[in-house]
Amino acid sequence: MAGCKLQMMLALCSFIMLATLPPIHGWGTDGHSIICKIAQSRLNDAAADAVKELLPKWAEDDLGSVCSWADQVRFRFRWSSPLHFINTPEICSYKYTRDCKDEDGVVGRCVAGAINNYTSQLLTSNSASNKAQCTVSIVYFPNFSWHVLEFRNPMRILSFTIEKKKRITLMSITFQPLHVGFAEDKGGNTIDVHWYKRKAVLHHVWDTDIIETAEKRFYDSNIDSMVDAIQQNITSEWADEVKRWETCGLNKTACPDQYASEGIKAACDWAYKGVQQESVLEDDYFLSRLPIVHRRLAQGGVRLAATLNRIFG
Repeated sequence: MAGCKLQMMLALCSFIMLATLPPIHGWGTDGHSIICKIAQSRLNDAAADAVKELLPKWAEDDLGSVCSWADQVRFRFRWSSPLHFINTPEICSYKYTRDCKDEDGVVGRCVAGAINNYTSQLLTSNSASNKAQCTVSIVYFPNFSWHVLEFRNPMRILSFTIEKKKRITLMSITFQPLHVGFAEDKGGNTIDVHWYKRKAVLHHVWDTDIIETAEKRFYDSNIDSMVDAIQQNITSEWADEVKRWETCGLNKTACPDQYASEGIKAACDWAYKGVQQESVLEDDYFLSRLPIVHRRLAQGGVRLAATLNRIFG
């Protein structure tokens, strides 16, 4: 049962992070790690104990070390690819019934549906009568259930093997604005730009380039320094907003529709705004968008912690 709960927790973490971003993909490795580091520092005692118990030994009690798991395995488990994003028409709004579906029109096959699913599975896992029930329940999409059933050992579900060791990493996906983006440009993946002097696509700018440029310029290439700066803002500049970030309406455990609505708004207001094919994005773009990235990373960490606290607390 512990192995089953670990995989579900890792999946949930990844997908919550994705929902935080603009509609491109998800954060790069550093973005995922920053969100999980912030979240782990905000866990209540019950959730902290549960996470510590579920993490594999090689993680050394560091949630941030496993947060990019979903991105690492998406090409092996290709059925999971639609669970990384939401495509909207070229309008700056999100509706679950219209937008949360895959290319075949299967409703629920998007990052918001994945968050709902894995939250539900974690909440009910303790009542499963045996490991087999827990194993089968992890993926509820009928067309893809064989991907779960083919693994006889629950510890191998949604895992990958390196040097013959089973290593399960964690899902950390939801707060990059371009993970909720326009279908026409695949969340910025078909918009070619220059990040300073280097060729890139807009999605990668939000996934990785803004964060890495900030780390080099302001934080001496030290991810922990960036985490510390964001946490200081959480307790000062954004302190009055934190309670609202943590809260879900209607007593829900997670509220991915809210995250997705914020994501497409951020994408329109900041990621896409002023960008065309072959745009050169330099300091004007970087310095005006960095506060948005800081804020979305903070929201991702706060909301991930709040969700895990509600599940395990």
